[in-house]
Amino acid sequence: MSAKEIWQQGRIARCEDIAPTIRLFEIEVEGGADPWQPGAHLGVRVHCDGREEQRHYSLLDLGRDDGRYRIAVKRIDDGLGGSRFMRSRAVGDELEITQPRDDFDLSLGAPAYVFLAGGIGVTPLLSMARKVSRGGTPLQFHYAVRNRSEAVFADLLREWLGDALHLHVSAEGHRLDVARAIAACPDDAELYVCGPLGMLEAARTAWQAAGRPAERFRFESFGSGGHHANRAFTVSLPRYGLELPISAHESILSALETAGVDILSGCRRGECGLCAVDILECDASLDHRDVFFSAAEKAEGKRMCTCVSRATDGRIVIDTDYRGRDARMES
Repeated sequence: MSAKEIWQQGRIARCEDIAPTIRLFEIEVEGGADPWQPGAHLGVRVHCDGREEQRHYSLLDLGRDDGRYRIAVKRIDDGLGGSRFMRSRAVGDELEITQPRDDFDLSLGAPAYVFLAGGIGVTPLLSMARKVSRGGTPLQFHYAVRNRSEAVFADLLREWLGDALHLHVSAEGHRLDVARAIAACPDDAELYVCGPLGMLEAARTAWQAAGRPAERFRFESFGSGGHHANRAFTVSLPRYGLELPISAHESILSALETAGVDILSGCRRGECGLCAVDILECDASLDHRDVFFSAAEKAEGKRMCTCVSRATDGRIVIDTDYRGRDARMES
């Protein structure tokens, strides 16, 4: 079960490969795009190996106001299927999309801002940086990519931000030093981070080690990448008498929903923790890909977020009573 969202029909008006692995989509809806705030995203209904699922894509602010939504989708060959579905779409195809949703909002009024973007994680930060820069508030923007060809928004950011943009290209020997970037943050700055799991973990560790206020650390994760490649494994649920095979291109959450298991869900990005379950047994390593549980909780191996986290192989035994137990304790 997830929060009720309002769906609408959209049509792909334009799509363009803006990098070897990144495709830009422009989507039209009847009556034009609804207003949206920096950091907002669209939910898109996708079809993956016969399953109907939802993916979230950050809305892009490219400085154009023509009533279209714009999203950028990175090809992930070993992912769960959302990017493959999107890359199979063409101009004129219809998409089911939600209205814009603000889960990663920009808090206005801070004395200074620092943005850390990793790869396609730049997308929600574009609109934030533009709004902050137009207001004249000091900011620094760190844009980290593996290869220069992936820095598809660097020219636009340079136009908006000038020398406040710092481009880090790993292939050219300029890998982003997250701890150093955070150490250089003004004492009263707010930090916004969007990137792969390793970047988020490094940023959170450095922020906490510096004794900075937790409320000034804001983040959003993307995709479902972890520390290990996706492999098939098995999930057992004694409560339901189920033994579910989980393919390399399927999440535990999707498999549970397909099997008719009543389980809460929300962000589907490993942030909210609504889909967390208890781990009763595990004969494999766990690949925790969420940012909800702390490093210590992950090390304990007692719970996991089923929307993104996985086993590396083998079999795990879980129980879905985790959230039900919390609800009873709160009532």
